[in-house]
Amino acid sequence: MPDSSIAPAASAPSKRLVSLDALRGFDMFFIVGGGWIIQNAFEAFDLPLKETLLPQFSHADWGDRITAWDYVFPLFLYMAGVSLFFSVSSALANGTEKKDIYLHAFRRMLVLLVLGIIYKNRSLQFDVESIRFVSVLGRIGVCGFIATLIVCKYKFRAQVIWMFSLLVVYWLGVMFIPVPGYGAGDLSFEGSLIGYLDRMLVPGKLLMGTYDELGFTAHISSTSLVLMGALTAQVLGNDQLSEIEKMKRLSLGGSGCIVLGLIWGLHFPIMKWTWSSSFILVTGGTSVMLLVVFYLLIDYWGFKKWAFFFVVIGMNSLFIYMVSKLIGFGFTTDYLLNPFYELTTNESLQNSMRYLGAFTLKWLLLYFLFRQKIFVKL
Repeated sequence: MPDSSIAPAASAPSKRLVSLDALRGFDMFFIVGGGWIIQNAFEAFDLPLKETLLPQFSHADWGDRITAWDYVFPLFLYMAGVSLFFSVSSALANGTEKKDIYLHAFRRMLVLLVLGIIYKNRSLQFDVESIRFVSVLGRIGVCGFIATLIVCKYKFRAQVIWMFSLLVVYWLGVMFIPVPGYGAGDLSFEGSLIGYLDRMLVPGKLLMGTYDELGFTAHISSTSLVLMGALTAQVLGNDQLSEIEKMKRLSLGGSGCIVLGLIWGLHFPIMKWTWSSSFILVTGGTSVMLLVVFYLLIDYWGFKKWAFFFVVIGMNSLFIYMVSKLIGFGFTTDYLLNPFYELTTNESLQNSMRYLGAFTLKWLLLYFLFRQKIFVKL
């Protein structure tokens, strides 16, 4: 399976795919405020289907079925895989040696780990035990580094094998390796192999004391999501396929992953908390289908104007993710717009207006960077 070349006939597209930036921006919209705007609007106006839709804007409790909010981070990991392949293939096409690509991916991982620590902790602390070392950005960095090694060394079919092998290994470990005092297949906080290993491996504190869904162990299954994105990119970049054939193959692959994930979920429950193999397949397959929809609408049929709002966000997604944490946009909008908030006594409406005001400031900042062609990348 090892091969010195990378996915023959698959390369970065000759022109930038707007759908990729739009989908990334669509995902980031919910992360940096959109979800809170919609959630409070439902509360303020008592909109139809409120009781059904509101729970979809928060993570499912342990053991419950996944919600729409549980798809947000997996979609971002998947999109990271799409971008990863195009970056790697472009670097190789420009004559960059693989060792330099590996070194860049390693440095990127370290930077994301540090940024993740900054993001997940309210202040810099010197007490190691009080620091949360695992994070969203850390997972993107680690999984991205592992996926880079696989993508650079193996062809398409071997990458598919790697993707499923990681899921199978994760399933076998979590469901069949006994945990002292709990046995095998226990999916509770304390009894799962995931929590057991992370308590030994992860320094500092875990989010729930004895468990953290962003811990090291779940990097195994999460890497498959990044690989799924890289595989998608190779289909999109295959010049030997027509646009419709690309969409057919991606639709077949995405729907197949969803079906397989649902079946697998009968034994290995579909849970974001555990990043189970079934969860990876269902969310990854859904991500593929979303990309197909965005690609058809924007890049194939040419309906691009509506996507500009999301493209502005997607072009600087990492920047706005960090800046939203470090800069008090809410404080600024409260200072400027508080008289407007006080026009209503509806607390949910006030909250929705506050989140809308803060998000508007963020978008305007991103628009300024977009017009100046300033894009923060790692």
